[in-house]
Amino acid sequence: MDDSSTPWRNTTHDWARSVDPEHLALIRRDPAGFAPGGLRQLILEVLAYAADEAESRGAGRCTVTLRPDGSVSVADDGRGTDTRFDEQGRPVRKPVMATKDLRFFDHPDAESLPDGHPRRGMSVVAALSEWLVHINRRAGGAWSQRYEHGVPATGLTPIADDGTTGTVVHFRPAGATATTDAAGTTDAACDLVVEQLAGLASAWPFLSVDFDDRRAD
Repeated sequence: MDDSSTPWRNTTHDWARSVDPEHLALIRRDPAGFAPGGLRQLILEVLAYAADEAESRGAGRCTVTLRPDGSVSVADDGRGTDTRFDEQGRPVRKPVMATKDLRFFDHPDAESLPDGHPRRGMSVVAALSEWLVHINRRAGGAWSQRYEHGVPATGLTPIADDGTTGTVVHFRPAGATATTDAAGTTDAACDLVVEQLAGLASAWPFLSVDFDDRRAD
């Protein structure tokens, strides 16, 4: 990225930096510390952003989908992740996946997630996933980008505008954060995660959360 985004006002993330390798490496070195709840923690981190958006609009919906390959997708109906255009007319999306959330990281008094663990931000999800695909639909366009262990593996790729807005965060947890055994996804463990999430999600009164279990598909 060139310097045209440097003057943009930072609220949750630093627009001047599209990826922070040191930050991502720090998370990967301590998965138990940054995601003490494992898969549940990662899903809650994503849901927290959907809850922020829902509260800002007065209401919102979100669907958590468990997939046969052990991946999870979280889709919301918000306005989409903030995406701006630089001086050359190129889209620049707020670097929520690959840089720290300035509100939570390194702040001992940062808010907690509904399970009581500290909220760290979406970069924890990206860093602790084998891969993550972020689909973003806004009034001004739609884009997709793939990350591997938090590092962008593709650029911001335009996709067809279907007339809706919102985000989809589709990720496959890596290592200790994955609810898996030698044969793949542990059904009992995933069932417990869904049960826990269903109760914890009620902490966000403006966000309605549905669950779609497609593991048997």
